[in-house]
Amino acid sequence: MSQDTAYIFDATTATFDQLVIDKSFDQPVLVDFWAEWCAPCKVLMPLLQQITESYQGELLLAKVNCDIEQDIVARFGIRSLPTVVLFKDGQPVDGFAGAQPESEIRKILEQHVVMPPPPAADPLKQAQELFAESRFADAEALLKVVLGEDNTNAAALILYARCLAERGELSEARQVLDAVKSDAHKAELAGAKAQLTFLAEAATLPDAAELKSRLAQNPQDDEASHQLAIQQLSRQQYEAALDGLLKLFIRNRNYAEGLPHKTLLQVFDLLGNDHPLVTMYRRKLFAALY
Repeated sequence: MSQDTAYIFDATTATFDQLVIDKSFDQPVLVDFWAEWCAPCKVLMPLLQQITESYQGELLLAKVNCDIEQDIVARFGIRSLPTVVLFKDGQPVDGFAGAQPESEIRKILEQHVVMPPPPAADPLKQAQELFAESRFADAEALLKVVLGEDNTNAAALILYARCLAERGELSEARQVLDAVKSDAHKAELAGAKAQLTFLAEAATLPDAAELKSRLAQNPQDDEASHQLAIQQLSRQQYEAALDGLLKLFIRNRNYAEGLPHKTLLQVFDLLGNDHPLVTMYRRKLFAALY
């Protein structure tokens, strides 16, 4: 009825003692007695497989086709299908007949099988989530742990550099990025370098309030438009920055030798191709170009 896996397999008269009895000394083995003509069997088996896989090797599932393996049926006195028997230390210790809901099956199993602990959280993934929430100090602390175990982890180095940049350590951030040698992270590296560029440039520009005042007096002030976008980028106000850059591009695409277009592409690198703002503004840029 299904393909075998590491934890799920067919048992025959020839293999039952080896696959069920012997293995049950190492971990419990659930035996599903089934047949092709049995409709409830076909409902129950996928559920048993799902439950078995959830135990990640702490439980095995052996399937016995009762139409073929009559010797096993007689050996254990199976009278109705489906019948499920749990073997432990070479002996049948529990079981049930007929299809049962998942909750009832797990209730039986929890008396005999230890559920494995959930997998440990990936500290790099956690750090990425914290960074996305602007919790830069917390992300940096986790990244130090990751890099303490492997100081060549390119993804961790890039994100660590971005954390440094967010707290103004631009020179140190550049040194970290220079240490990244992996070709597999070119997009992330380009994005991190774009972030450093925006932060460094923003520090030399008038503040956002002054630039907004200039634009209120003269909405065609291209320099103020671009500088305001840089200030917004340094504060992660990405949508406002992209909107301003696109309007500047449409109004004067040749400003400062094509700077609006170049900056838009840098923001795309910074956010990554999967970011919804990148998808939206790539489409708008394409429409403006053609």
